[in-house]
This record gives sequence, C-alpha cells and structure tokens, in this order.
Amino acid sequence: MTKRHEAKYKIDRRMGQNVWGRPKSPVNKREYGPGQHGQRRKSKLSDYGVQLKAKQKLRGYYGNISEKQFRGIYAEAIRMKGDSGANLIGLLERRLDAVVYRAKFVPTVFAARQFVNHGHIRVNGKRVNIASYLVKVGDVIEVKDASKQLALVIEARALGERDVPDYIEIDEGKVSAKYVRIPAPAEVPYPVMMEPHLVVEYYSR
Repeated sequence: MTKRHEAKYKIDRRMGQNVWGRPKSPVNKREYGPGQHGQRRKSKLSDYGVQLKAKQKLRGYYGNISEKQFRGIYAEAIRMKGDSGANLIGLLERRLDAVVYRAKFVPTVFAARQFVNHGHIRVNGKRVNIASYLVKVGDVIEVKDASKQLALVIEARALGERDVPDYIEIDEGKVSAKYVRIPAPAEVPYPVMMEPHLVVEYYSR
C-alpha cells in the first residue's frame, strides 16, 4: 500500500467517517480510529475540538492540503464579500485538482493532484501543472490527448460511485470539462456533512 493510500485511509479512520464515500474505506468495517487505542470510548468534544475536527475533515477531503495553504484559502475567503463559509467552499471547489476529481478524470482527489502535477491537464488549451491553480467560470479543463487512454482515466470515467455535479459540464468525447459556475455549499456532493462555518469559527478564535 502506498503512503498516499495509507494517509487517505488514516484520515477516514481518524474522522470515523467515509470522507470520500469510497467502497474500500476501512470505516465501512470498523468505525474507530487507527492504532492500539482506537477503540477507547471517546469523551465529548469541546467546542474547540468540534471546530478542529471540522477543519481537519474539510482539509483532508481536498487531498490533505497543507495547513499553510488551507489557512491562505481561509484568509482569501474572509476578504471576499458574502458568507465566509460559502466563500471557503467556493475557493476549494475552484482548485484545479478538485475540478479534475469532480469531472471524474481520475478516481481520487489524491490522484488528481498527482495527475495535474505531472502535466496531464490543460486549461483553455494551455498546460497547467499547479494543483492549487484556481479555475474561473467559463474555463475549459481537458486531459491532454496523449493521456486520454491512461488506465487511470479509463477507470475513473467508468466509476459508478459518484456523479459529476451540475456546476461542471462534461464533454465525454473530448474528455474535457467546462466550469459553469461556482457552487453553493449545498450543491457540492460531499459524502459526509461538511461544516465550513465551524472552520471559520476555528480560525477566527
């Protein structure tokens, strides 16, 4: 098992939830944390603990992005007009690796980051290899021609466990996606409940 998979499954077990809705998640069999003390009865979380867990879950969902990067996204979200929690989700859903994952070009968000970093993705015809690149409304994201027959891409497109959300328009023939609009939090197809307002509370303490 790769380190990436170990990290992914550890996040699921630490949260006690199937964060990505994957059928192979270990919490489908056991809903307790990793390690020899994982089955101990948990005490009730404090307000801080609840906020911290909400932050860890959201950060983990998007490929366990670094704390520094996640805090930077939060800082951008509170500078924007409107609800900070909704802004936070909107910025996360504009990340190129998140869009590649949502478009079902790859099976996991971890694979999406690697796929982008390795230069398999073009945005409006230009190669972009930065996973944190923020896609804009109207942008067209496509898998480059030489990568369309990769086993990873073929496997992901055949996955029945998740659907492409309405804010991304897919062209199956070209293996491309158009970013139609920035979604509201309720439109984002999280397999588990995300609580961005608690993340905002955590950072605004």
